Amino acid sequence: MTWGRWYSAKSYMLSTLWLSPLIAVVLAQLTYRVPSWLGIDLGGIPGFIYTEQGQISALEINITMNLTFIVFTFGSMLVAIQIASAQLSPRIIATALLRNNVIRIVVGLFAYGLVISLGARNRTETISDFVISIAALWGLVSVVAFLFLIDYAARLLRPLSIVRRMAEQGLKVFADVYPEAAGLEPDLPRLPMHALPAGRTIAHAGKSGVILAVNIRALIAAATRFGGVLELVPQVGDFVGTGRPLLVVRGGSGPIDDRHLAGQVAFGPERTIEQDSMFAFRVIVDIAIKALSPAINDPTTAVTAIDQLQRLLHDVGRRYLRDETIRDAAGQLRLILRTPNWEDFVQLSCSEIRYYGASNFQIARKLQAMLLGLMHELPEYRAPALQREIDLLELTLDRSFVLPADRELARFADSQGLGGRLYCE
Repeated sequence: MTWGRWYSAKSYMLSTLWLSPLIAVVLAQLTYRVPSWLGIDLGGIPGFIYTEQGQISALEINITMNLTFIVFTFGSMLVAIQIASAQLSPRIIATALLRNNVIRIVVGLFAYGLVISLGARNRTETISDFVISIAALWGLVSVVAFLFLIDYAARLLRPLSIVRRMAEQGLKVFADVYPEAAGLEPDLPRLPMHALPAGRTIAHAGKSGVILAVNIRALIAAATRFGGVLELVPQVGDFVGTGRPLLVVRGGSGPIDDRHLAGQVAFGPERTIEQDSMFAFRVIVDIAIKALSPAINDPTTAVTAIDQLQRLLHDVGRRYLRDETIRDAAGQLRLILRTPNWEDFVQLSCSEIRYYGASNFQIARKLQAMLLGLMHELPEYRAPALQREIDLLELTLDRSFVLPADRELARFADSQGLGGRLYCE
């Protein structure tokens, strides 16, 4: 199996809800089979020892209870996911919900309690008191877990929780993709294509999909072996169709295994956040502009999203957004890997929200506060991109508000949109 397929499989497993119940079923089987195989009698747990009739009653109650919990949990989660995806963004399903370990663990607890109770109920005459006690104890655990899940899911599906979770995941990606702090000088410009020697193109031979991740170390090692330079044509998050250019091999004289090189790029059906530094911005912006739609009309949620965008921009603005060239240990250019620059992040964070929400007082004032705050907190060479967005916002406000008083009110920089602290230089 190539690295790309292994990574795609791992990404799929991380976003599945059935894996946790499957593991719970295996553990339940081991719980009441291993002691029997080994001839070990651990005895009952104090406080959970029953008569024969009590064992049957306790196990039947646990079976009914855990089955009800599983049905209710999956049914309510499906409804909640549909509502959240409709009001927020469908991209939160795989990134914020299905990958949530708390939900997966709780569902696994229910599955464990159901299977161990079923197994013990069918073997009440031969099963050990220890297994009976475990099944009874797990009934209490399942009740507590169910009540906890109701409270946790209610908090998780709030817009504030979703955008905060996406921002936290985005910060982790920044630390991985841009580990170095920003210096006193601006980031290096993008490498012009005419400066590179001509090369041979390797086309994508697999199924069409979105690039999830790239094995950078393996590509650098391969380029070092054949003594040339590799260029990844698309960037992480791009959709690549079958037969489209994937890699360009430039220079070198050693043997090249095209399938090995192509296998260092992982594909999937949709974007994920592991190496995609723009995806957290994309999801939060989607939530903001959907909240600004006339059908929902919830600018306060959009203001909450802008808070997290400011948090992300502040973090990425203090990092060295490396150029597209990656060198080996000897300092030789080996890989060209395109990553977003500062202007890309700023435009994605501001353009659509400004277009859809500048006519709202909260959004106009909050955007102004975010941009002015970032200008004073980040290095000076980050300011031109931010100033450009301020100028565009000014022009948009002139066209959005007819009354001079409204236009003047919208121009104030407010940390809460309306009712908060006005920004002062």
